[in-house]
Amino acid sequence: MKRIVYSLVFISLLSVGFVGNLKAWDENGEAVCLAKNIYFEAGNQSKAGRLAVGLVTLNRVEMREYPDTICGVVHQGPTYTNWKGNTWPVKHKCQFSWYCDGKKDIIEDSKTWNEVYLLAVALVQGSVYDFTDGSSHYHNDTVHPYWADHLYKTLTIDNHIFYK
Repeated sequence: MKRIVYSLVFISLLSVGFVGNLKAWDENGEAVCLAKNIYFEAGNQSKAGRLAVGLVTLNRVEMREYPDTICGVVHQGPTYTNWKGNTWPVKHKCQFSWYCDGKKDIIEDSKTWNEVYLLAVALVQGSVYDFTDGSSHYHNDTVHPYWADHLYKTLTIDNHIFYK
């Protein structure tokens, strides 16, 4: 039964042109880093909200103030080395809160993960228009970070406010 399901999924992906567009560019896991960022930052948001979070991540890659890779942007922040020699992000000091909130980053919703992974692949391949107008920041509408007053508000989607 599993074989039939996997075959149907593969055929479905072929029919939308997805598999034909796969490239070996992701050996460093850039699409996975982007998908994790979208999943943990906006997995409970609308498709537009998820897309906007992905676009902010990509916009930062293009800015000189940020690392030049998706994984670099997602993992950006101060780190420390523990007594075992392991390097960890400093709690609550990352660019994206999920990465250093001290919680285990476990993907529990397979349907959402599959959706955001396909979205991340499309974003990495450059096949999505940036409707955020180059936004580089966003925050939840329940907080007001210090930088919000120094940037231009571009749009609001769901409970996220976007800026550049």
